[in-house]
Amino acid sequence: MTNQQSNKIIRALISVSDKEGLVELGKFLSKIGVEILSTGGSAKALANAGIAVKGVGEHTGFPEIMNGRVKTLHPKIHGGILARRSDANHLAAMDEHAIDPIDMVIVNLYPFEETVAGGANFDTCIENIDIGGPSLIRAAAKNHESITVVTDPEDYDAVISAMTENDGATTPELRRQLAARAYAKTAAYDAAIGHWFADQTNDAFPQRHTLAGTRAQIMRYGENPHQAAAFYLTSDNRPGVATATQLQGKELSYNNLNDTDAAFELVAEFSDPAVAIIKHANPCGVAIGSSISDAYTRALKCDPVSAFGGIIALNRELDAAAAKQMAELFLEVIIAPRISDGAKEVLASKKNLRVLATGDMPASDAPGTTLKMLAGGYLLQNRDAAHITEADLKTATKRMPSADEVSDLIFAFTVCKHVKSNAIVYAKAGATVGIGAGQMSRVDSCRIATQKAMDAAEAAGESESLTKGSVVASDAFFPFADGLLTAAAAGVTAVIQPGGSIRDDEVIAAADDNDLAMVLTGIRHFRH
Repeated sequence: MTNQQSNKIIRALISVSDKEGLVELGKFLSKIGVEILSTGGSAKALANAGIAVKGVGEHTGFPEIMNGRVKTLHPKIHGGILARRSDANHLAAMDEHAIDPIDMVIVNLYPFEETVAGGANFDTCIENIDIGGPSLIRAAAKNHESITVVTDPEDYDAVISAMTENDGATTPELRRQLAARAYAKTAAYDAAIGHWFADQTNDAFPQRHTLAGTRAQIMRYGENPHQAAAFYLTSDNRPGVATATQLQGKELSYNNLNDTDAAFELVAEFSDPAVAIIKHANPCGVAIGSSISDAYTRALKCDPVSAFGGIIALNRELDAAAAKQMAELFLEVIIAPRISDGAKEVLASKKNLRVLATGDMPASDAPGTTLKMLAGGYLLQNRDAAHITEADLKTATKRMPSADEVSDLIFAFTVCKHVKSNAIVYAKAGATVGIGAGQMSRVDSCRIATQKAMDAAEAAGESESLTKGSVVASDAFFPFADGLLTAAAAGVTAVIQPGGSIRDDEVIAAADDNDLAMVLTGIRHFRH
């Protein structure tokens, strides 16, 4: 009766929301003589396919009640699952109470996340919180020594193969693997509910915060070859590298994913056609233009040396003309909302180039969170969705910026938001002309950006630095005047920075002495 030795499946309970592969699995189980218990829509789908099904109410002698809220929460169900087949007391209890063993539990859960994502009201979301399903899954997983628990249609083939090879039984190794997946499934499900409830109560940082993701890819290695890594997806369907369709090219690496995300988030800031070229998560050239082709030409000019082997992101469809330009440079990834047929033909010869289409652009001002792991914990914060407009700018110097300077100042400060701190960005006519990133000293970032601009000018065959007549943005305040003086010597005409240093007066005086316009934002954009 108990089948404790062979673990041959005699009786299976099926109750699934996702009915993919259900009929095929049901037919297999029925064919090899497994008795199928089922509920509601699952029972109906199986019966409609001509598969013999015994209703749970018939099995327990107790009907489904409360509109289906209570149907499997019954001792004849949970006793049949939780009973240890090697425990004489458990077996005696089963005999005493006429509890038949259940050898397999095939359950997936109400579509709670999909219901929330579809904009359902509060009551509908509540009704899509599964109670019986998680209880069945956890019970079966706990007793995996005897019970096979199946929570995902992707596992049906493995179960069928195991039962075919083992005379209707499953192996201990498979049952343990499926149990691990089952607990991960219910943990992720509860995490989604917890996050949703926190949102409903406006609790941005609840006392307990859980992470849940679905593995999308095991990587060849992580940030470095000696590190193992995997890529996980969350329920946040923000358009980007995680949701993109890869049209061609090699498998994306850990660093590809990180850099591509940085690139796409940057170009999402702009409404005009924009291109960002990224290397090691920092931009080496960003521009807006009259077209993607125009923006790319201007972005590449900023630092053509660093662009080699880089990532390109654009906020418009990639057309054939721009694709031909990009194909001249060795690149790792191109990501865009759409790729035209002509562009696909152009890039097809670059077989290793990864080409991604997202279908849409992310909203740069959308709420969200970012997370940084620490030893023993993690930091959680709101996404930096701050934007500045001309109305936010406070002129601190004697000279007011011109309209063109204001436009470039806002552009440069927006790019600065996506450069690792300490960050300095020179810009002119809607394009970066020099970028200094990630230095311990702000003045060093100014010097690096200045030198980069000189190198770019030389590469372009121009006689003077690209910083002549440009503006400069700093992600945080100038602690001393030295950084600003470096920018002044490079030929800038206007400066944008948050302000707030105890030496603001000294920095403003230096700007006045050099006839610079300086505006303060009151917003800092540190990025570590």
